[in-house]
Amino acid sequence: SPFVSPQAITAGFFYHTARLARGGYRTVKHQQPVFIHPNSALFSLQPRWVLYHELVCTSKEFMRQVIEIDSSWLLEVAPHYYQAKELEDGSGRKMPKKAGK
Repeated sequence: SPFVSPQAITAGFFYHTARLARGGYRTVKHQQPVFIHPNSALFSLQPRWVLYHELVCTSKEFMRQVIEIDSSWLLEVAPHYYQAKELEDGSGRKMPKKAGK
């Protein structure tokens, strides 16, 4: 099957993004608390920025079909939707141990 780059997926689903914050992930635009589904390969890795295909609400709002992205891709593919200020990496801020790798 043909390879689809993460940047191409980001271009299609740029509005389905979340960033790692204290206490878990929050969607970028609406600051909604969301969680990587425990069955995901990324569950224990906790990447700083992710893009998801769908949200499934069970006991919590879980992101499914999750990939790690670079926040700079969002400005490239959707400058009409995101402002640089929203996408500041925050890498100078303290993260929980072993989080945001």
